Amino acid sequence: MKKIALFVDVQNIYYTTRDAYGRQFNYRKLWQQVSAQGDIIAATAYATQRSDDKQIKFHDALKHIGFSVKLKPYIQRSDGSAKGDWDVGITIDVLETAKDVDTVILLSGDGDFDLLLKKIRDKYALRAEVYGVPALTARSLMDAATVYNPINEGLLL
Repeated sequence: MKKIALFVDVQNIYYTTRDAYGRQFNYRKLWQQVSAQGDIIAATAYATQRSDDKQIKFHDALKHIGFSVKLKPYIQRSDGSAKGDWDVGITIDVLETAKDVDTVILLSGDGDFDLLLKKIRDKYALRAEVYGVPALTARSLMDAATVYNPINEGLLL
């Protein structure tokens, strides 16, 4: 059976599905689709930590589905902007996991990950899939993936 590792840039998926569709992403449906392809041996969701009840329930729901949830503090800057970027953490985890799987699946539209996907495809000759909202996913990321899976109606709540 194919071994799969799943990595979710939660903030990116939240904002892109909200902005493009006005709806939320269906993580349970994703899990069903991916697990039908093989054995999910690692699944990590990367999010920012806010201590409100809604966020806590969401993180608990992800854990119930089967995700490990990694949290980074949400930082509100004095100029009103915010920070909670997981790009380096996701990259490190993908690089550490890639040698043990047949497929890496990344949920993000962030073009910064294109080099990562090229690297793991070249170094480990594995399948690198991306799920993202078509209008808000970087072309370079789509091109770096073995397979690009558009997030559409079937993966929304």
